[in-house]
Amino acid sequence: MYTFDDFNRVAEAPLHTWFGALIVSAIVLLVTIGIHRFGARVVMRIARPHPLISVVLRYIDKPSLYVLVILVLDGVWTEAPDTLRHIEPVRDFTAIALIAALTWLSVRSAAAIGEAIIRAHPLDSADNLQARSIHTQARVLARSVMIVIVIVGLGGALMTFPNVRQIGASLLASAGVAGLVAGFAARPVLGNLIAGLQIALSQPIRLDDVVVIQGEWGRIEEITGTYVAVRVWDQRRLIVPLQWFIENPFPNWTRSSSQIIGTVFLFVDYRMPIAPLREELARIVENAPEWDRRVQVLQVTDGTDRAMQLRALVSSRDSGLNWDLRCRVREGLLDFIQRHYPQYLPRARAEVSAELETGRDEREWLPRSTQAPAGSTAAHTEADPVASRIDRPGAAEPVQKAKEKA
Repeated sequence: MYTFDDFNRVAEAPLHTWFGALIVSAIVLLVTIGIHRFGARVVMRIARPHPLISVVLRYIDKPSLYVLVILVLDGVWTEAPDTLRHIEPVRDFTAIALIAALTWLSVRSAAAIGEAIIRAHPLDSADNLQARSIHTQARVLARSVMIVIVIVGLGGALMTFPNVRQIGASLLASAGVAGLVAGFAARPVLGNLIAGLQIALSQPIRLDDVVVIQGEWGRIEEITGTYVAVRVWDQRRLIVPLQWFIENPFPNWTRSSSQIIGTVFLFVDYRMPIAPLREELARIVENAPEWDRRVQVLQVTDGTDRAMQLRALVSSRDSGLNWDLRCRVREGLLDFIQRHYPQYLPRARAEVSAELETGRDEREWLPRSTQAPAGSTAAHTEADPVASRIDRPGAAEPVQKAKEKA
């Protein structure tokens, strides 16, 4: 009667040569791939009513196939005799491939879980603050976990080599120069990893947040493990290092709410009445779909030597609508002033004085028709309102009498 050992010896017989080992490997691979594809199709059909589970299964479909195939090959090479030529390098290569496949499967699993969480909280609603918070946490944490998985997988693959294992043990056992160099080299990776965790937990920024970075207005479009992509209003992309948001202050317009109050500045003449402008502002915002009916006010906030400054405050649900509302209010108020009070637009004033500080005779600044010509008579000087006293009739007599007495 045949025993299990007899069947085992019969199964191991083809593995004593490379030709037999390759034939067995090919047969096992075909059977494994067939079983995986059939099982994956059945599971996908069962999970079809559950979109989130379907997302996870699609993410791990191909990595799980590679892991299963490499596991089967590893089993074949393990059963092969040690006397088979070059079997040890093949086993080492299979072990490294298995670690890489498991790392890939783990990375895709983390990405699948993050994607499932994101799809469970869509951003379609108007007030999507909680959904954006969950999106940010899911993406940042998933990327941080993936970075850790890749580092662990790379370390595991390198530790399969005896020389590398000895170097790693010496680095862990000592705090010398080599350890400091390794720590300094890993500083950017660890810094970005810690910054990502800080952003995920404290959330100074979230996806779709409206921020102003170095004078550029934009929205947070993507948060990666090393940088943040900000979509500027003119469709440009501003790439900012991840650590910058931890180390620098910046305005976030949607930190706690997307509602915002905008300002509109106008300059008008000091004689401009304010009440009609307030009534016009109320009429404009009442007919504006961008206004959320919270704030509308017009005030005089400053004055210059030429005009006074008016500031209108208007509110909207978000910054995009507020920009359109501010433009609408500015255009409406300017049109109202031009149609009803054009004389009160800003203007320059100048006061012309007859007394000049140059010290020259005033007659030099008068038109030629009003100046007294040389040898003019009394009639001419009487007609000249600015003629000097010495030129007027009778003005020379006191002077002549004073000379005679002397």
